[in-house]
Amino acid sequence: MIPGMNPRQMRQAMKRLGIQQEEIDAKEVIIRLEDREIVISNPSVSKVNMMGQETYQVVGEEHERSLDSKPEISEDDVATVAEQAGVSNEQARKAIEEAKGDLAEAILKLKKE
Repeated sequence: MIPGMNPRQMRQAMKRLGIQQEEIDAKEVIIRLEDREIVISNPSVSKVNMMGQETYQVVGEEHERSLDSKPEISEDDVATVAEQAGVSNEQARKAIEEAKGDLAEAILKLKKE
């Protein structure tokens, strides 16, 4: 906003310039990049239409998360998969990693081999 101008005057000025603004009730905004995501929690999102061009203004609490994160694999998970599939712990760990942490998928894959 322009300092010293009340919100009503600002809306009227924007309307005269052909600028329309709409508030969007968003819960979370995610910007997906090649290797990570930028997550904006509790956002305030405004959709602005200026002469047919739509833009979004986002304000909120930002944090990043990696897209290529490996699942946390506990020793209990490895032991369970190894026992159920009848393979070594090393083979079980590799199968869990390939299944992205899904124990059932890892066991089924190992039993098929």
